[in-house]
Amino acid sequence: MAEPSGTAFGGRRAVPRNASNAAENDPPTMEMQGLLPRGFHLQDYLNVTDVHLFKEKWDTNKVDHHTDKYDNSKLIVRRGQAFYIQIDFNRPYDPTRDLFRVEYVIGRYPQENKGTYIPVPIVSELQSGKWGAKVIMREDRSVRLSIQSSPNCIVGKFRMYVAVWTPYGIIRTSRNPETDTYILFNPWCEEDAVYLENDKEREEYVLNDIGVIFYGDVNDIKSRSWSYGQFEDGILDACLYIMDRAKMDLSGRGNPIKVSRVGSAMVNAKDDEGIIVGSWDNIYAYGIPPSAWTGSVDILLEYKSSENPVRYGQCWVFAGVFNTFLRCLGIPARIVTNYFSAHDNDANLQLDIFLEEGGNVDSKLTKDSVWNYHCWNEAWMTRPDLPVGFGGWQVVDSTPQENSDGMYRCGPASVQAIKHGHVCFQYDAPFVFAEVNGDLVYITAKKDGSHVVETVDTTHIGKLIVTKQIGGDGIKDITDTYKFQEGQEEERLALETALMYGAKKPLSTEGVVKSKSDVHMNFEVENAVLGRDFKVIVTFRNNSHARYTITAYLSGSITFYTGVAKEEFKNETFNVTVEPSSFTREEVQIRAGEYMGQLLEQAFLHFFVTARVNETKDVLAKQKSIVLTIPKVIIKVRGAQMVGSDMVVTVEFTNPLNETLRNVWIRLDGPGVTKPMRKMFREVRPNATVQWEEMLRPWVSGPRKLIASMSSDSLRHVYGELDLQIQRRSSV
Repeated sequence: MAEPSGTAFGGRRAVPRNASNAAENDPPTMEMQGLLPRGFHLQDYLNVTDVHLFKEKWDTNKVDHHTDKYDNSKLIVRRGQAFYIQIDFNRPYDPTRDLFRVEYVIGRYPQENKGTYIPVPIVSELQSGKWGAKVIMREDRSVRLSIQSSPNCIVGKFRMYVAVWTPYGIIRTSRNPETDTYILFNPWCEEDAVYLENDKEREEYVLNDIGVIFYGDVNDIKSRSWSYGQFEDGILDACLYIMDRAKMDLSGRGNPIKVSRVGSAMVNAKDDEGIIVGSWDNIYAYGIPPSAWTGSVDILLEYKSSENPVRYGQCWVFAGVFNTFLRCLGIPARIVTNYFSAHDNDANLQLDIFLEEGGNVDSKLTKDSVWNYHCWNEAWMTRPDLPVGFGGWQVVDSTPQENSDGMYRCGPASVQAIKHGHVCFQYDAPFVFAEVNGDLVYITAKKDGSHVVETVDTTHIGKLIVTKQIGGDGIKDITDTYKFQEGQEEERLALETALMYGAKKPLSTEGVVKSKSDVHMNFEVENAVLGRDFKVIVTFRNNSHARYTITAYLSGSITFYTGVAKEEFKNETFNVTVEPSSFTREEVQIRAGEYMGQLLEQAFLHFFVTARVNETKDVLAKQKSIVLTIPKVIIKVRGAQMVGSDMVVTVEFTNPLNETLRNVWIRLDGPGVTKPMRKMFREVRPNATVQWEEMLRPWVSGPRKLIASMSSDSLRHVYGELDLQIQRRSSV
């Protein structure tokens, strides 16, 4: 709730909301009690002359806290774990008569009871779970401290002070930006809510700055790399700025449930001037097509510098940026792709496809849609607000789809709760449950107004749920973490549980489901390459001893990946005779000229075949989406792949189409190797090749990756990547 203007807040609270990490209000350098006596000299008391934070990449603080990859000169530590500082005084420290403490302050209105003002006491032994500072070395005029933060303290950028007690009051160091300290979530600390036990999982879900996003169709899975870039210069500050823009109270920023929920709202710009404007209409004027982005860095830095939403994104862009936000702050996170994801269906687990009596789809009555795929995120955390057993992976989705508590956001929803049908637990579990469970119901709408259920497909929704494998670029099937196998007793029990909590409505159709037909129909689409002809092969199998004649109808549409049709480019009716106990194949030719002029962002074609058995009046229906095979961007490297050494990178693309491509943008990215770059070519003629050369100087060693994308007015979703092994610079 927004604060009233003026001084009216005083009627409800002593201080205004503390909702900005960037806002500051420095404590006084001197807090004296009464008048100072004549002859009082500051130098007579313990005075701080310098503070050392050991904040270089190679220092113990950053190495032990797994923050040495951040391209940031400040001290970055993880909560609940000790770190070291050194304080130099004007004379040797004498613990019998000198009293000092370290103070951490965040925001403009710090309060100790809110965790925004933290006085750190000097203690003889550090206590687990509590702030404390232990003197571990006294040498001449210097004192070295081991400081331990609380495992549930606020995550953000703290200002640090040293306060010294005198008989007349407190002397405090003045504001010094060099001593600012970032404190992050700590998956390595058992007491932290985001603790993750497995070291390989921490390496993947917190420290890996390059990921793989799966898209395409369940029968033709495509993948593309994404640069999360959570350690790149400016990204940590951008992530803190996002919470400031959300006006998130600082006192809640130590809770991963609240942080991830705020993040899911802020990554989209739907109702809060968040990071990315979504667009699904294939029109990207005044912005960048979603498929052109190679990673999160450009998007986050542009959002922070312009203070305006960035155009444009779709689900994988929202998920990529959200993953960067979560990993950057220290919350383990991964991107998940759900193939055949149910959307906008009132969470009733039923998607109705209405057919006209002739067999073709009735677009007026058919309101539900199934996305070919949908990407969201999972974040790892405990859920003390839920019963035991529902911690672990939580679904958080920043693609703006449904309103949740007044804002476009989703989650965190426990994956374990979704699997068992416990959709009563917050947040947004019924919506996620409906995305991965549901029946596809084909209904004939009769002219007399009655509806007849022709077939019910219970396995279509949530067909396959995947993420990137740990330590590699391959695919990991995690469908069984969301749902039990079809037909198992546990699956029925989960559905009944969801029904009990109101997630499913009864079959909203009149009439009785028809008995199974003697004729079985299926169809396959040949490997379809962009710009070439291909065939759709429809097979009818007759399992009876009777001879049947069939009237069939094939419709081909250009579709958005959300399953919404844009344009029908093919419709063909044909008649088939199937002899007893045999099968017949019918081939339908699809010419490139029929679909090329209408292609959308991801080159999805959707085919729908319906057929009527004339003798029995049975109606058969089947639908499939395909992704056209698209050419790749080629990346080549020559020269030594070594930190600090120049290497030449060549990016090239050959136009495979019989038309000239215009306004061709090629983008190149690779965390630790290059900042995001781009180059424009006015046009690329048919079968012509364009090349772009750049000199790059890597600054991070180990396995790295270069990622490229190509977008133009008429062809997009073209990618390329190259794995690199960057060597450390040899020490002479």
